[in-house]
Amino acid sequence: MTDLDVQTLRDAYDNQLRPEIPDPVPAGVTVERDGPLVRILGLDAGGFLTYRDLGGLTGAALDELIARQVRLFRERGQSVEWKLNEHDEPADLGDRLRAAGFVPEDRETVVVGPVAPLAAALPAVPEGVRLREVTARADLERIAAMEEEVWQADRSHLVTGLAKEIDADPNSITVVVAEADGTVVSAGWVRFPANTGFATMWGGSTLPQWRRRGIYRALVNYRARLAEQRGRTLMQVDCSEDSRPILQRLGLVPVTTTTPYVYTP
Repeated sequence: MTDLDVQTLRDAYDNQLRPEIPDPVPAGVTVERDGPLVRILGLDAGGFLTYRDLGGLTGAALDELIARQVRLFRERGQSVEWKLNEHDEPADLGDRLRAAGFVPEDRETVVVGPVAPLAAALPAVPEGVRLREVTARADLERIAAMEEEVWQADRSHLVTGLAKEIDADPNSITVVVAEADGTVVSAGWVRFPANTGFATMWGGSTLPQWRRRGIYRALVNYRARLAEQRGRTLMQVDCSEDSRPILQRLGLVPVTTTTPYVYTP
């Protein structure tokens, strides 16, 4: 890919996917605007802050916008994630977030690429493993249990959040599990943001003993075929360093990085 291609893909990502607002908004979820910032409450364990850009805010005005979020979530007694992309302006935004008490977590790479090559690939699913689309809460709980085993951290918020999205519009998200002998060994989901050409992939955690068998790639290709069936032409993923090489080999291109800055009262 040329530099122009990367810029074109980044522009598509910025213009079509940002800010990241669920559509339709699930029951119990609130979307609020504070200047250029969009605040989402009730979808995850804490709040989420997203934006297309900050409208040129700098200096004291930007610090006050950040401080308002800190005050609000301190009063609510909830954590909140500010999703900061590498190309966001101003350049010192990360420094200002840290000064206000936000803590950066692991950086991820945003990759974007065409759906068609991903959908055309037909990797073999390992023997004894099957892929299945799920909507039932019991299956969502099995996914959370698998992720808790992988990450050694509470993932109960996944159950509530995914269930809310499925209830709001089952056509906006598809959750897929990889099962072996009745056990969920990996899972991922794909969202279909309204009024865009994109599908976005999430999840992809796999139990350690089932890694390096092609399950992650099979889940990617399965979800890409779902995206193609819906007429989506671009795929986007926020990926870890473990997943990035696989996704790049499959034709997705790094366009920026993203770092969750989390404030915890």
